[in-house]
Amino acid sequence: MKNKIYLSFFFSFIFLSLIFSQQREIELTIYNQNFALVKEKRELELKKGTHILKILDIPAQIEPTSLHFKSITAPKECFILEQNFEYDLISQHKLLEKYIDKEIWIKEYIQEKDTTKEVIRKGILLSIQDGKVIKIDNKIYINPEGTIILPELPEGLITKPTLSWVISNNKEGKHLVEISYITNEINWSSDYVLVLDKQDRYLDLTGWITIDNRSGATYKDAKLKLIAGDVHKIEEYKVARRGPLSLGAEVYPQMAAEPQFKEQEFFEYHIYTLQRRTTIKDNEKKQIEFINSSNIQAKKLFIYDGARFSWYRSVSVADDLYGDKCNKKVWVILEFKNSKENNLGVALPKGKIRVYKKDEEEALQFIGEDKIDHTPKDETIKIYLGNAFDIVGERKLLDKKTSSDWQELEIEIKIKNRKKEKIEVIVVEHHYAANWKILKATHKWTKRDIDTIEFILPVEKEKEEVLTYSVKYWW
Repeated sequence: MKNKIYLSFFFSFIFLSLIFSQQREIELTIYNQNFALVKEKRELELKKGTHILKILDIPAQIEPTSLHFKSITAPKECFILEQNFEYDLISQHKLLEKYIDKEIWIKEYIQEKDTTKEVIRKGILLSIQDGKVIKIDNKIYINPEGTIILPELPEGLITKPTLSWVISNNKEGKHLVEISYITNEINWSSDYVLVLDKQDRYLDLTGWITIDNRSGATYKDAKLKLIAGDVHKIEEYKVARRGPLSLGAEVYPQMAAEPQFKEQEFFEYHIYTLQRRTTIKDNEKKQIEFINSSNIQAKKLFIYDGARFSWYRSVSVADDLYGDKCNKKVWVILEFKNSKENNLGVALPKGKIRVYKKDEEEALQFIGEDKIDHTPKDETIKIYLGNAFDIVGERKLLDKKTSSDWQELEIEIKIKNRKKEKIEVIVVEHHYAANWKILKATHKWTKRDIDTIEFILPVEKEKEEVLTYSVKYWW
């Protein structure tokens, strides 16, 4: 028989003030930095004088030092003298730990002929590390058969995280109070789905808000607001969650005809307010659609940067200048403008963008994903989808002349188009020396910034295009 724990205890909590009555209203503002501001109004029945008040349904990840309490009914008559946050939650291990070197009972069932006899033995719990060690009748037993019974609930253990306040109140009766605090382990993020048309010219965009609540509390019928931006917050207080964490099921609501969120500027951030109330359960992921737009004009770009190995990472400066290493990949970039004229024009919070396109059988296929940062309206968004299969680039150093205070390089760049259509490739070159000048080039070029130039290379189908140019550096 497996060991079990039965609690048989008799106790009562006596407070000078009643525990809170019904919760009236809750507002939840979630920041996309894994914390939230909780504001709620409760109606309390308070007696006159100094009282102990316990608030039970609070998040396990609350920051107690962030708490603000105010009696709306009598703000100058009721205030907190002392506050305690209790989070030593009850568990089997905690219960047994409190009974080490104390008497416990073990109930066994003994079969005697045709009857089963119940026997209760008393023992001393010596250890619970790597099994239960119990002393019974001057003998030591390890994990004995039977059911362990504890006579009473040990002190100092609670079933839920609890705020315990000492309140001074000079107005007896019902009080409508406002409580606000910050809790951690609740986050939101945005995810976008793009569907590209067959000609790679237009796309449809759907944006989803995903809320991940691991704070240790449920927020019922909450007024929900989301803050997007980089808010400075000092991380000092951290409460370890007690017990295992299990994720709830994801929720996928139906497509909404009207926008569910109202977006506004707020300080130096953006705030998104859900235009209805919602319940966010503990250990739940909830998804809500917040944007749906069609016919967004887009452009597919091919970019070749022979001195960089990836869209995100450069090789060293020396490799850039002398052409000792060559990237052969041509990047595929999807570009569109976040403007009202382009059927968008809203502040887009940072998140992951997944892009799909229909194949010849009209089935959607995944063609790449990327991340965007917080993007205000009228800004251009570039999404790196991957590398072109049928386009190859080569970059090599043809000639080099050097002196004590100058250097001349001749560089060749070749684009091979194995596609059955004409393409245009943007060739990017970097010049990090203090002084530089392009001496000659086979193609027109544009200076993008102090270190970067670009060439536009048209390449016929199943053909190659060769670009050569010379550059001089001096110091």
